[in-house]
Amino acid sequence: MGFLFRIGHCFIHEYSILWYYYFTSPLPTKGELPVAFETKEELLSRYLKMEKPHCPHCDLEMTLWEVPPINFSDGLGWGVPFLFVCFNDDCPSYKSGWEHMHNTMETPASYRCINEPGQKNFEYMPVFSPMGGTGGKLDDAAMIAQEAEREKLDQTLSVLDNYYASKDWDEILKIALDALIPGRARLKAVEMVKELAGVEAIEYLLNHKFPTPVLQAAVDDAISHLHERHFTRECPHCAEIIKKRATVCKHCNRDVPRSV
Repeated sequence: MGFLFRIGHCFIHEYSILWYYYFTSPLPTKGELPVAFETKEELLSRYLKMEKPHCPHCDLEMTLWEVPPINFSDGLGWGVPFLFVCFNDDCPSYKSGWEHMHNTMETPASYRCINEPGQKNFEYMPVFSPMGGTGGKLDDAAMIAQEAEREKLDQTLSVLDNYYASKDWDEILKIALDALIPGRARLKAVEMVKELAGVEAIEYLLNHKFPTPVLQAAVDDAISHLHERHFTRECPHCAEIIKKRATVCKHCNRDVPRSV
């Protein structure tokens, strides 16, 4: 069976920094389905749930880091979109690296310990200032909150699909009105309400405040569409919903002009 090679590791050598990349993926045999590759978002989701490795030099927890969009050496790139990196400035390896790089390469640089997620070995990457590489650090709290929001969005969209299949528009309406639901899911719910809901939904939509102009515009369009579907309109005097062809409001008993 043939193999393709391409994974990235950085090695610090006495006289040079050698970068090489290898990625091993067995070629599918005849009749075998090719391996499905994870997207960058799927990898990030998995890595956020992963137990973080500890730096072998200072024993501190390493930080998840997004690799920069630049290539090295053979042009194959880093090989992976994320790495764990030790950003401890007091790490013995990082502190001694400045002198080592000066003595061996005559360059003002050091190196930080790195680990490819899921791998047991630790390697190094060069840095040329204390701030080197810090721009790619991923804030744990923010990323976890973002991941939770994404998962909630996916779950809500799945629920909406089920409600849509069963034409359960009142449950869809509840999602559209729920301020705790992600905006994209609420927007989709409004579109479903526009297509499925009864005239009763109009009152709920009219008496609810929506947080964004995009969502509010979708709601206004849904209300207009619901009126068209059910041949209704608002009474110009009491704002209650009446039939489009009505000449007297059944709620306030006042004369209303004929609808054009």
